[in-house]
Amino acid sequence: MKHTSYAIAILLLCAASSCVAPKKFQDLQAQKAICDDKNEQLESENEGLKAQNKQQQSLAEQQSNRILQLQDTIAQLTDEQRMLNNRYADLMKAQEALQTGSRQEIRKLLEQIQQNQEALQQKENQLFSAEQALNERTLAVQKLEDELNERNQKLIALQQALFQKDSITQALRKKVADALLGFEGKGLTVTMRDGKVYVSLDEKLLFASGSAAVDKRGAEAIGSLAKVLEQNPDINVTIEGHTDDVPYKGSGQLLDNWDLSVKRATSVVRIMLKNSGIDQSRVTAAGRAEFVPLQAAKTPEARQANRRIEVILAPKLDEVLKLLEN
Repeated sequence: MKHTSYAIAILLLCAASSCVAPKKFQDLQAQKAICDDKNEQLESENEGLKAQNKQQQSLAEQQSNRILQLQDTIAQLTDEQRMLNNRYADLMKAQEALQTGSRQEIRKLLEQIQQNQEALQQKENQLFSAEQALNERTLAVQKLEDELNERNQKLIALQQALFQKDSITQALRKKVADALLGFEGKGLTVTMRDGKVYVSLDEKLLFASGSAAVDKRGAEAIGSLAKVLEQNPDINVTIEGHTDDVPYKGSGQLLDNWDLSVKRATSVVRIMLKNSGIDQSRVTAAGRAEFVPLQAAKTPEARQANRRIEVILAPKLDEVLKLLEN
């Protein structure tokens, strides 16, 4: 698997006087979808490794049972060989006792000895073949056990990495909620889902209707969030602008809800990066227009809820991706 970063650092810094091409926004949406698919793939890989581990354990048990069967066969052949040796010794004694007997009896005795020698040789050959098969099975089981141990170690490391990622996300949510405590319930909510922290800011907290300029109260909230992100450099940040489904009718260079949502996202990015030590490569700005609503109703209340900025915070998955590639 090729090494990929969980979030593609795309910074849309549009000049206030320029227009953003719709194709660029579509590309950005595709890249965001890839990131979401990657997180699902990680969970799927984790389940796949568990299934492979179970299969390898079943195979090892089968091989162990086969070894036990071979060992029983060897023991049986050894007993038969011992019996033949004893019989051969008895015949040799009989041969000595019958030295003075008739040639016909001696001939029969020699034939019987020859048959027993051939049977003994056949059993020895079978015993040798069984020992070779046992050695091959033992090597196969050892190889299987080594592979199983390696997969177990990889699975344990992956589970630890995923657990660490969830722990980091939980801690990040608490830090963000504590930093924005004065804004919660006043147009700002902090939630956690899909292993990410979502900070949702209502339009009324940030912008005037139809405007992309952030007001003073909204800038304070963004500044408080930026301080937390400065202290957590391993967190990728995506700023998404959302509008309602009412067509944009403003004047100027903004053509539609796409333009408005992207412009609002980049306005938040500029405030977040201003006078902060946040690495700009960690931040992505995206416009979603009206196509990801929180509420599908056509009421004023639903449309107001849909007009928002979402700041999506996700721990980097570099270590998890390295484990999957090895």
